[in-house]
This record gives sequence, C-alpha cells and structure tokens, in this order.
Amino acid sequence: MPTQLFLASTLYGAATLASGIDAGSFPPAGRRILLTSNHAVAAEVTPGVADAPGFAALRSRFDEVLDWNEVIAPQHPSTWAPRPEDVPLWERQLRALWGLGEDRVELIVESLQVPPAQTLCRLFPGAAVDVYADGLMSYGPTRFRLDPQLGMRVRRVLHLDLVPGLEPLLLTEFGARAELVPTEAFHKVLAELAESADSSEPADSSEPASPPAGSPGAPPALLLGQYLSALDLMSPDEEEELHVSMVRGAHALGHTELVFKPHPSAPAAYSRRAEAEAERLGARITVVDTPVLAETLYQRLRPALVVGCFSTGLLTAATLYGLPVARTGTDAILARLTPYPNSNRVPLALVDSLLPDLADAGAVRSWTFPAPERVREETAGLLTAVGFTMQPQMLAGRRADAEAYLAGHLTPRTWRYFTRRRLTGLGLPGGIPARLAFLSRSRAVRRVARRLKRVLG
Repeated sequence: MPTQLFLASTLYGAATLASGIDAGSFPPAGRRILLTSNHAVAAEVTPGVADAPGFAALRSRFDEVLDWNEVIAPQHPSTWAPRPEDVPLWERQLRALWGLGEDRVELIVESLQVPPAQTLCRLFPGAAVDVYADGLMSYGPTRFRLDPQLGMRVRRVLHLDLVPGLEPLLLTEFGARAELVPTEAFHKVLAELAESADSSEPADSSEPASPPAGSPGAPPALLLGQYLSALDLMSPDEEEELHVSMVRGAHALGHTELVFKPHPSAPAAYSRRAEAEAERLGARITVVDTPVLAETLYQRLRPALVVGCFSTGLLTAATLYGLPVARTGTDAILARLTPYPNSNRVPLALVDSLLPDLADAGAVRSWTFPAPERVREETAGLLTAVGFTMQPQMLAGRRADAEAYLAGHLTPRTWRYFTRRRLTGLGLPGGIPARLAFLSRSRAVRRVARRLKRVLG
C-alpha cells in the first residue's frame, strides 16, 4: 500500500484532512504522514499548526507528524523551490529521511499553484496528487497556469460543502473531479478540537465562556477579523475602521455582548478602536487572544450573530452551524480590487451575493441561506461568469455560459462583480462594442464625460 503525505499549513486545513480520513475519502495506506508548514514571516518565533490549541485531537489520524520548515531550513516554505537539476537528489534525500524507501507515494496538498504544495509535488514527480480546499478560494479558477505535467497528475479536489449546490472551478481545466468531504465528519472533528482545546487551555484564559444553561445573558455577536491590510486589500486604518463598523452594526441590531476574534497574525493594536467604540456605545466586548478556530467558538458560544467581511468562517457559520450571519465592507473592496484576476474576487463575490449586509437590519433578521436549487440556478451562473472573466484562457470552454449569464443578468446589483473594461477586452455582453471602443480612449470624450458628471451631480 502507498505512503500518503498530507501537507497542512492551518489548523482548519488539518481538520479538513482528518475529516476526510474519518469519512473514508482516502484509500487505505501503509503510512500516513502529516507535514506541517508554517507560512508566517517570522516562522521561527510563530507557533505552527502542531502548536495550536486542540491539535492533539488530530494526531491519531496520522502515523507521524513532521515539520516541513525544519526539513528545508533556513529556506522559507512559501518561497523555496528546488532547481530542476536538484530534484532527483532531493527526492532521494527525503525518501531516506522519512524512511520511504521505494514506497509508492501519494500527495494530498492545498494551494497547488504555489509553494510549498507545488514544491512538494515537484520533489515527488511520480506521485499522484489530490488537492483539498482550505476555504472559499477553491470555488474560483486556478490562480496561475500550471505545467500540464503537474496539473494532469491531480485526481480530485476535495472540499467542504460551504455553498450547497455549488461546485468548485479549481483545476477543472485538467478534468479534476470535485468531491465533498462529508459535513458530519467535519462536525465530529471540530467537536474533538473544541474539547481538546478546552482541556489544554490555562484557567485564566481570556476567551469567553458560553452562558450556562438557564443564564439570563443573551448569546453574543461574534465579530471576525481577517488582517486584510496584510493582503494589501485595505490600509491598516481602514481595517481598524472596518472593525469599528462591525461593532456599530452589531450594536444597532441590539447586541450589547460582543466577542471579537482577530486574525492570528494581526497586531494586537487592531482591536483597540473596536474596543473603544464598544465602550462608547455601552456594549461589552471580549477579545479572543488564543489562536482557536472560529468554528470552535461557534460550538462554545452559539453566537446570536456572526459578522465579518468575506471570511470563510461566515459560510461555515451559515451552512454548517445554521447561525445568523452578516457581511460588511465587501462592496468597498470589490470596487477597487486589483488586478482583476485577484484570487479574492470569488470569495468576495460569493459572500457579497449570498449574505445580508450588516447595515440592512431587515435583511439580517429575515435572511435564510438559499436552497441548493436556487444556488444552482443563480449563484452557479455568477461564479462561472466571474471565473471566466478572471481566467478566460484556462476556462475557455465556459465562454458560452459566461455570455449567457452576462446577457441576462447584468443589473445594478451584479455589475459590482465585473468591470466594463474587462468585459470589453473579452468581447462579452456589457462591454463597449468594438466599433465604439475608440470612445473610451479619447481624451476629449473623457473630458466631456467628467463635465457632465459634475453638472448632473
């Protein structure tokens, strides 16, 4: 039987792998080895996956847990790749180091487009590859054109059912089939993580506890931070203001008990303005300073509302836990997201189109997640159109579907997911007809348009 090498850089990803193993998504293996990879800039002083609270609950699924950072030190896993001529040497070294001998190897990795997943696949050129999805980006197209010799090795894209009724576009250009990791198995693993984290945390942890049965205290609203400034999607000041808007929006809906979960890599200062705003409004806010999954908090707190920008956690809250959710800030990011093929475009479009705006109290209170049939009818078309406009060469076979969607569904609401320049360049509905394209390049026309805009207000 083969040796299976699993690569994980997040606790969420490791939990997804453990769920797949429990559900029988992977064939029997002689050995199962989990390689953990720490992508933090200062990985030497930043706790990795194996150090996260609750990770002990996942260890039993694997025969060994190894540290990829140690193997390639002092190189960084997010950037290092071997020279082609060194690949045979590295493969022999790794087989000796990990006791693989002549074993047949199968690889299960995330984010195949970049290191360390792509690096590991190149170091074992004869290995079959499965890709698992660590969030909403898998619903979008492959970020970069892959070498066909690598892409054709991918058998499956394993993913959680975050948007029931929707299938990922990731790696479809190579015919990789999408396969669900059962939700029941994921729930079971998350429950184990929460229990393990509870038993390993110190008694003075500042993480809030859920109210005891019969307690008069109402469940809190949970606010999710994402550290978007690190992705250059907004400035640090704008991100702090985004957190403030979460506090205001939740308070306006009647929530006076708030819990803020910052991104594990975000500076501590990023919560201060949110704390000050909560104090000004007379609300109580607790900042979670332990690196737990949002899903662990869902189980412990059963929050009355989950608020975020476009975090995957919003979808797990809505579809896996049935919790009320609301988004904020997506429209501003969509309006200036560059370059157009930015891989955040699909998560933004999905969250923005499916979830209610925090500022619309009526929509938040009455919202329910769309049925799978409606998702297949409406959201699947949007996803295809957005995916094709992002990567038209990779998804050339989807052009007719994209044209059909754009011809019938471009409205003031859906225009936010596209740009006229992109549609024009691809010759799609909604773009400027070729015979009039010169107008957009005319300085005189642009000058007159600006004057009209000022006059008309």
